Formats: sequence, C-alpha cells, structure tokens
Amino acid sequence: MMSMNHDQSPCRVVIGVDTHKYVHVAVALDELGTVRGDTAVPADRSGYERLLAWASDMGKIAAFGIEGTGSYGAGLASLVRRRGHKVIEVARMDRRDRRLRGKNDLLDAHNAARVVLAGTATAIPKAADGVVEMLRQVKVAKDTAVKARTAAMITLRALIVNVAPELRESLQGLPKMALIERCAGLRPGQVDTPLAASKHALRSLARRWRELSAEVKEHEALLERLTREVAPQLVDAFGIGPDTAAEVLIVAGDNPQRIRSEAAWAKLCGVAPLPASSGTTTRHRLNRGGHRQANAALYRTVIVRMQHHEATLAYVARRTTEGRTKAEIIRCLKRFLAREIWALMRPLREGSTALSEAA
Repeated sequence: MMSMNHDQSPCRVVIGVDTHKYVHVAVALDELGTVRGDTAVPADRSGYERLLAWASDMGKIAAFGIEGTGSYGAGLASLVRRRGHKVIEVARMDRRDRRLRGKNDLLDAHNAARVVLAGTATAIPKAADGVVEMLRQVKVAKDTAVKARTAAMITLRALIVNVAPELRESLQGLPKMALIERCAGLRPGQVDTPLAASKHALRSLARRWRELSAEVKEHEALLERLTREVAPQLVDAFGIGPDTAAEVLIVAGDNPQRIRSEAAWAKLCGVAPLPASSGTTTRHRLNRGGHRQANAALYRTVIVRMQHHEATLAYVARRTTEGRTKAEIIRCLKRFLAREIWALMRPLREGSTALSEAA
C-alpha cells in the first residue's frame, strides 16, 4: 500500500487503525477530515515503531482510534499509550454504513479516524498491564477448565448408560466422588472386548475429571491471592468472594478511572434501568446491554444475599408487600450492588489516577 503525504505542515491529525492478526492498516485525517496519508505495517514490535514514526510525520498527533484494542490491537494500543498518546477504542463500523460505503481495511481505518474526529467514539480502552490483566488470564484458564470438567462428567454418566449390565449396575446410584474414585480405579486389562473398552473409557474420563478438578482448585487459590492483593475490601463484602471480585475487576480494568461515573459503571454492568412506560403506567425494564459476565456475577451475589443476608431479606419482604415482582426486586438489588461495588473500588480508581499522573 502506497503512503501519500500531501504536505509537511505541522497540523493536528487523528490516526485510525484497522487491526488484524498479521497486518495493521492506518489512515491519518487532519482536523478538517482530509486524508493526509495511509500505510500498512506488520503486526509486530517493529511494525508498531514504523507506524508511530509514520504518524509523527503526518503532524501533531491528537489521538489514535484503534479497532480491537482487546485482541489484535492490544500490542499497538499498549505501545501507543506508553509513548504518551491518547488512545480511543473504536467499535466495528455500523452495518448500515458498511452496506452503503463498502468494506475493506482502508475504509475501516478511515472510519476509525473519522469517528474519533467527530467525537462519536470516546471510550478509553483497558490498560491490560497490571494485576487485573493477570486476573483475566487466570480466570480464562479456570473457566475453560471448569467447562472441560463438566463435559467430562456429563460424558462419563452418559457412557455408563450403555455399558454392560454388570458394570452399569455396579456404578449406578453412587455419589459423584465415589463414582469418580470407582471409575478411576477400574482395570480394563487387555482391551479386546466391549467391556474392557468401556472400563478403559470410564477410567480415562474419571482421571481427567480429577486432574481438571485439581487444576480448578489451583486457579481458584491464585484468584483469591490476587484479588485480595488488589481489592481486599471487595473480596470481604457479603456474597462476593474472589470469583465475583475477579469478574468485576476484569470489567473495570487496570485503569478504572476511565469509567467516568457510577452511572456509567452501572450501564457497563448492564444494570442501568431503562424506562418502559406507556400511558399512565410507570415502569422500568432490564437493560440488555453491558458486560454479560459482570451482570451474571452481580446476579449470583444477589441470589446469595436474598437467601442469607438480613438486610436484603428485609428489603425483599418490603418490596414484595408493595406489589413488586421477583424479577423487579432482583433488578433493583443488582443496581444497588453495582453502586456498592463502585464505592468499594474507589481506592483502586484513586490509586490508578495517582499512578497515571505520576507517569
């Protein structure tokens, strides 16, 4: 791709970048929206340096608008941020706009710069360079291990249904852990009959379940240590614990000061109520947007509190007598919980702000 530079005047420019696995495409727009140049670089450290040098030649950099800051654009966004430039997270081009304007890498990069220049895109991406990023990676490993463990148990129980009657009858009705131990201790011998093959398969699945269970416990211990290190007040809150604390910290990121207000935090968690009124009826409905994992974490905490937390039990009883449905009560409790978590994360916001100012 050829780079075109109209002039060398030191104007302010916005750089839009369309990121991919192997190549990043960038377009520079000046304050009037004029294209001052474009380039394509490899998606590696040398390519990032080339892109920064090229952007500096275009003029005084006002901001970078980068697509995929949480995936293919993470490395570039991190380098650009460390060099002191403003980074704006740009969402994928609107579907209607794509149909009207077409789709290619250069158009996507142009759109990224255009939405930043117009002020349509304002979101600051997560820093992903501290303890919270460590939490995210451990949480991914733990969640996938839990899914694999569940799949192993489902497969094992399904396999028992079709094994030879003498083997099936010896395994049916056993509690989960007794079943795992019994299957893990099976001795198939030479696998030359269907019964021996069944024992071999059941033993393999049971041992896999035990290994995955040990892996999950290891991840959980690490999550507890890291969450207590970064936000002990959050972990100690009633019904939250390390797993939920890790989930909400991941949503906030290593730079939680990017979230401008408590209302913005509630919207990010998908618990900001939306009006759904008609005529003389005044109601609010559930917000279907936001981060679904954070919303699910809030839901789990609310359910625990509705069963064991005295203040929550009293609130549920009062709202029930007022005619509120269970769904409406849960929505309100999730909103209150989001406000509580926002307050508990205040030391994190102030600490990250102080660090960014010092840098």
